[in-house]
Amino acid sequence: MDLTPFLSTSDNGTQDEGLESIQIPGRIAVAAKGRFLLRALCRSFGGYSRITCAVTDQEACLRYLAAEADNPYSLLICTDYLESGNGFDLVQQARQDHPHLHAVILSLGDAIPVECAEAPWLEAVMAEADFVEDQQPLQAAVMAVLGGHSYRSPSLRTGTLPYLSCPRLTQREYEVLDLLASGLSDREIAKRLVVSDQTAHTYTKRLLQTLNVHSRLQAVLKGMRCGMVQI
Repeated sequence: MDLTPFLSTSDNGTQDEGLESIQIPGRIAVAAKGRFLLRALCRSFGGYSRITCAVTDQEACLRYLAAEADNPYSLLICTDYLESGNGFDLVQQARQDHPHLHAVILSLGDAIPVECAEAPWLEAVMAEADFVEDQQPLQAAVMAVLGGHSYRSPSLRTGTLPYLSCPRLTQREYEVLDLLASGLSDREIAKRLVVSDQTAHTYTKRLLQTLNVHSRLQAVLKGMRCGMVQI
């Protein structure tokens, strides 16, 4: 799936992850498993103007990275699982082909493959479990790699996953969570539920409060961990 051509016509991003204030000297590429994760990671930057690659498979991402060498990408954000290929393989190949590219991996499997653990090309990895618990995990990882540092989220450093508390949702909250996981915006949710945009926004806000998370991305990731939703 390639959402890149549609970024210019999509709703503006959010400021959930605080990435809109980070000075990123170049273009951004995003590769993730499924429409929701792809769209959510793109939205984390507060706007789409810097993102010129938004795909769900390894080969498509590598093609984007190779194009227009005179205006190179500076940052790659990806998940370990992709619709085709693997995020760790993608980052290894991408950084081999483009040594100045920085990369951050969101590990949906909460682990780093043994053969990659000490690899010099692996800069930053966040476990999904820590992403759910932390308010601004992407900000920390991106700032680290842009500053020339490596980053591992807490559970990857300690080997211990945080305690997971799964609240009970109302039927409406389940509906909203499912629609969020499908990659819909508040406006699209409003149309699907036949309510106003403001009402849909209120539904989403209440869902985040119930799940005790700070962003739509964290809400769906926690929903996945609690067995409430799939993507």
